[in-house]
Amino acid sequence: MDPSMSDSDVAWLRSRQPFASLDSSKFPRSTPLEGVLKNDCRLRRYQAGELIVREGDYGNSAFLVLAGQTRLMIDSLRQEQMGRETPPQKTWAGALAEYLFPSRYPESRSIAAVRPTKNGKSSVHHIDDHTALFLQDVDAVLSENQSVRLGPGELFGEVAAMYRSPRTATVLAETESALLEIRWQGLKLLRNDPGFAEQMDQHYRSQWLPLHLREVPLLRHLPDDRMIKVVAATQLRSFGRLAWNTEYRKSRKLSPKQQIESEPLVIQQGGLPTDLIIVRAGFGRLCQPHGDGFRTTAYLGKGQVFALEELAYNATRPETAPPRPIQNQLRAVGFLDTLHIPAEVFATEILPFVRRSELPADVGRQMLRDDGTGASGAGDEALDRRRQPRRDNEPSSRLPVVTDHRAQRLDSTSMLEFVVQERLNNGRQAMVIDLDRCTRCDDCVKACAATHDGNPRFARTGLRHDQFQFVNACMHCTDPVCMIGCPTGAILRDEATGVIQIHEPICVGCKTCANACPYDAIEMVEIVDRAGRPYLDQQNEKPIGKAVKCDLCISQPGGPACVSACPHDALVRIDLSETSELQTLMRERRE
Repeated sequence: MDPSMSDSDVAWLRSRQPFASLDSSKFPRSTPLEGVLKNDCRLRRYQAGELIVREGDYGNSAFLVLAGQTRLMIDSLRQEQMGRETPPQKTWAGALAEYLFPSRYPESRSIAAVRPTKNGKSSVHHIDDHTALFLQDVDAVLSENQSVRLGPGELFGEVAAMYRSPRTATVLAETESALLEIRWQGLKLLRNDPGFAEQMDQHYRSQWLPLHLREVPLLRHLPDDRMIKVVAATQLRSFGRLAWNTEYRKSRKLSPKQQIESEPLVIQQGGLPTDLIIVRAGFGRLCQPHGDGFRTTAYLGKGQVFALEELAYNATRPETAPPRPIQNQLRAVGFLDTLHIPAEVFATEILPFVRRSELPADVGRQMLRDDGTGASGAGDEALDRRRQPRRDNEPSSRLPVVTDHRAQRLDSTSMLEFVVQERLNNGRQAMVIDLDRCTRCDDCVKACAATHDGNPRFARTGLRHDQFQFVNACMHCTDPVCMIGCPTGAILRDEATGVIQIHEPICVGCKTCANACPYDAIEMVEIVDRAGRPYLDQQNEKPIGKAVKCDLCISQPGGPACVSACPHDALVRIDLSETSELQTLMRERRE
């Protein structure tokens, strides 16, 4: 992680907490404690006012304060304070003028769109070997917002690093500070020490697990006393590799059978269910043996559950009826992080509060017969309260919670396997073209170019299956690996819309996002002024490059220009993280 990390640095770290208390004998010879510190950590120094992490960023590392004082902001800072500004919404007149009178030069910008903002907001500086974003007027910000001081020995950011989730708070350096950055691989290895592992588990279980369970529609309105028991019984497990994108280009070349066989097996088909499994991060594949291979029946994403049908049936079945075994295998697609709730805890603490409509039909009828009231169940009282617009980090209430493969199976098993094999199920706004309707007029590309400074954000090319083409355009992914490692936080997800966009004024053209995107949906371009002259970097006098990609026309009043411009309704944007939308598209286009 840091080639300059020396043996003397490691020895110094071993003299400080928590490393001084770790038991070296608990680490294998292949990965000793000293090796973890040397290979998976790096020393970072921050100046007063420098932003360390920003709320909403994705990261793959945690931070341990070694010296100095930092502040964790309880109140959310404004986007402009973190160097980000929401693009102004264009009027219809402005959008029309942009279309009728495009710039003469592709990727031309005003100076305000190229240089980072200053004037009491934030500014970008180059310090030593890294790019730093500074918050101006720190004292005023701290006096106006609630914050918590984090001093030497305190760790933060480990939940976002270990579970691939956005940062929940902004942390800045109050004074000149020294921190140790520990990437997620190192955090995982440090858990070889039982004391360190227990400390991390207890912190997660007390601070974050109740929140993550509440995000699941099935448990959102569970009484607090029942939730306490569920939290205590829940087990945390992970399968596959968190850095799945590094293996993506290799695994996609395998045959479906080989790819499925290479995926970690979570639960085997045919046995009795012992846990309700909740997907916390990543994707799982549901499949069944078929001939000499497998048949994919569905896939699961964040917030969805596995074995609900079987557990609910077994808990309510008549004594004379045999228990229902697991109907599908569950395998990790790249990476899968799960929560496991024991069957007996589900039956006693959760099932009485689940709405009948969320259960299989035969289970719901059996529960009605058991209570004899014909009532809809305790959980149904919360039905109206659940019909609220979801935030970006919440699982949709439309996500299927019943894992009956018959209800989720697509029209074509081969299409489903194609989507999973190419990891297209990661896309929340995938661009799909029905080639049976497309006349190759390229109006979609022209409209995109007219909206984005003369340079379209996609080409009408991409993977094809049956009559559908999945275009090489940003899909605004569920797991946006492009957002990991951006030094200034220029690439971010809009909380209200879920759109991933790049704030160009603080983009330094480092290519981190473009190199990380497994779908090649981000490109680097040189920016010019209105006269076609390239902007030059003030330090090295080289042309300034910026990362660009599809922003879903977030500032346009009519939404995505590519969709609006298609004269034949051939182009759509759909959420491939849910099987239902793809199933609906296939059914509509084949009728």
